[in-house]
Amino acid sequence: MHANTRQAFSKVPEVTLIFWIIKVAATTLGETGGDAVSMSLNLGYLIGTGIFAVIFFAAVILQMYAKKFQPFLYWTTIIATTTLGTTLADFADRSLGIGYPGGTALLLTLLLTSLWVWHRTLGSVSINTVSTPQAELFYWITIMFSQTLGTALGDWAADSMGLGYAGGALVFGSLLALIAVAYYRTTISRTTLFWAAFILTRPLGAVVGDMLDKPVDHGGLALSRFTASGVILAFIVACILVFPQRAAKEQH
Repeated sequence: MHANTRQAFSKVPEVTLIFWIIKVAATTLGETGGDAVSMSLNLGYLIGTGIFAVIFFAAVILQMYAKKFQPFLYWTTIIATTTLGTTLADFADRSLGIGYPGGTALLLTLLLTSLWVWHRTLGSVSINTVSTPQAELFYWITIMFSQTLGTALGDWAADSMGLGYAGGALVFGSLLALIAVAYYRTTISRTTLFWAAFILTRPLGAVVGDMLDKPVDHGGLALSRFTASGVILAFIVACILVFPQRAAKEQH
């Protein structure tokens, strides 16, 4: 039992500065990549969601069957959650007509429900306790909901609240900085701070991604979604190769 626990847990990376750098890049890639498929290829949000859902489920299955932590597989799965989150949030907000407030409220409810069920079932939602297939499944479901919520929240802030892409990036970047200060200067639960930061990196990536590829008259830089996605992906690969990541340590 102990050996299986170690084997499963070794697939979760240690949370370090490079983890957060890659996470922000992955969320930005999720925005540009998701928009490239649903908008640039004119496939629409529903078909785009279907395509990324297949990739997401395949990646999660491979991740859960992996024998140890594999950085490229792990981050592929994270990117799959961000691209799925982009098209799914856009489908809920726009195609279903519930708007950004409705979409954000729905996704927040799903996220909190996932965390609550996870905690009720296993007693903790700390990533340092992800040591069984059941915990890992909760982990990926929660991440998928958090990525989708972050997309809706980023779009709501940039568009409906009138912050714009640069303003949204400043707001979410500042909130992340406050969480970092709280991590080093307060005794607030590290698990709470982790999930708060994890959620906020997604709207940051959403507004940065939109700023890269949206038209200039909408506050963007009008870059090609495919070019931007390629550059960001190359950056992520370089980070994984240059900065080796270790598996996280189990919490006793």
